[in-house]
Amino acid sequence: MQHPLSHRRSILFAIAFCFLMVVFVLFAYGYYLMSPAKGGGDDQLFIVRDGATLKEVAGELNRREIITNKGLFLFWARLMGHSTNIKAGEYVLNSGMPPLKILNVLSKGAVLLHPVTIPEGFTRMQIGELLEKRGLIKKKEFLSLTENPEISKRYGVSGTGLEGYLYPDTYHFGRGLPAISVIDTMVNRFRQVTAPFRKRAEELDMTMQEVVILASIVEKETGRAKERPLIASVFLNRLEKNMRLESDPTVIYGLKKFDGDLTREHLNQSTPYNTYIIRGLPPGPISNPGKEAIKAILYPADSKYLYFVSKNDGSHYFSETLSEHNKAVEIYQKKRRGTRRKNP
Repeated sequence: MQHPLSHRRSILFAIAFCFLMVVFVLFAYGYYLMSPAKGGGDDQLFIVRDGATLKEVAGELNRREIITNKGLFLFWARLMGHSTNIKAGEYVLNSGMPPLKILNVLSKGAVLLHPVTIPEGFTRMQIGELLEKRGLIKKKEFLSLTENPEISKRYGVSGTGLEGYLYPDTYHFGRGLPAISVIDTMVNRFRQVTAPFRKRAEELDMTMQEVVILASIVEKETGRAKERPLIASVFLNRLEKNMRLESDPTVIYGLKKFDGDLTREHLNQSTPYNTYIIRGLPPGPISNPGKEAIKAILYPADSKYLYFVSKNDGSHYFSETLSEHNKAVEIYQKKRRGTRRKNP
């Protein structure tokens, strides 16, 4: 029979041994988490695709020698509850970063951001092309989502889609970001910018949709800031007199194909956007207007102008009567034809 004192010593020894082993394992594990795979590693572009599992991410990190032990990395990530919150996107990582820092970067979604500027007056199509060219999202998916009525309803937008509500601004997006997240950012920016104007629209008895449609036309008609309130006054005056808007950019927007040369045949072509044929507003915006174009509709110039014609230098000549307008058209169209002959 073993002596009770000897038995107690054995138990204490076993406990002490287990304690030391636990301390050793914790120390070794802590050392792993705080120690880089190797010092002085070069930065690597690391992409976490949308829907990738933690196991797949850890495997790729291990394969590229950014970490040294996939199993230990996975264990700690799951222990800390990061198994489902690794964010998709493009990261800059290197083997000189400790695993703990790498996991922190991935779980926080500290992705590499790319600046992209959406110019005022760009259409959905142009925005989609620009975003695809920058390698951020696929144009086809972007267009599909922005013309989906259910997506529009989600933002409280009625009508033909999100054209007009994708606010032109400079954004910073990470690659791998879902297209709906890009759209969400742009529509929320629109809401933020236009929030102070909603009361003014109510005072004028206009819906925000009407404001945006008119602002989108103004944005396409002139690139000169000082002319926007005048252009806005022309269209508002014409609406008040029940005159057709007769805006070339609306006609162009309604064409399936346009080669840059607007013809009389185009002006006679019946589409929902041909404001030479329809009365009132087209069914939706024809571009995505900026703040100043929206402001021009809500605070137009006080004028009696009903017509304007391009002076071929980016500015316009404004008229109150049709006879004055026709004279201006003759003058500036002659100049235009003369310029074309000089520059075939």
